[in-house]
Amino acid sequence: MDKIISILNEIGLPYAYDHFSEGESPNPPFICYLLPGSDNFAADGRVYYKIDDVHIELYTDYKNTELELKVEEVLDRYNIFYDKSEVWIDSEKLYEVLYQFEMEEINNAE
Repeated sequence: MDKIISILNEIGLPYAYDHFSEGESPNPPFICYLLPGSDNFAADGRVYYKIDDVHIELYTDYKNTELELKVEEVLDRYNIFYDKSEVWIDSEKLYEVLYQFEMEEINNAE
């Protein structure tokens, strides 16, 4: 989890896990991140190597390719292979650019 926080701090935008509390959402751009699952590696009937699924959701009120490039540059510096998708959320009047990737859990047994 420390690695994810380091990545988010380098991006330099306000962020929260899953969502901001009611009334505390900053003006765009901002980030929400999630750890929605895992893709663990099993050996000898147990979890041998823990791998978390990570979602970084970038929210902007207009298409901001410069900001997307900044996020991608940070992910690239950490050698993260990511998939990217985008959607317009009409009810919120926001773009969501989603970066999905897997990250090994820091405390893996050796």
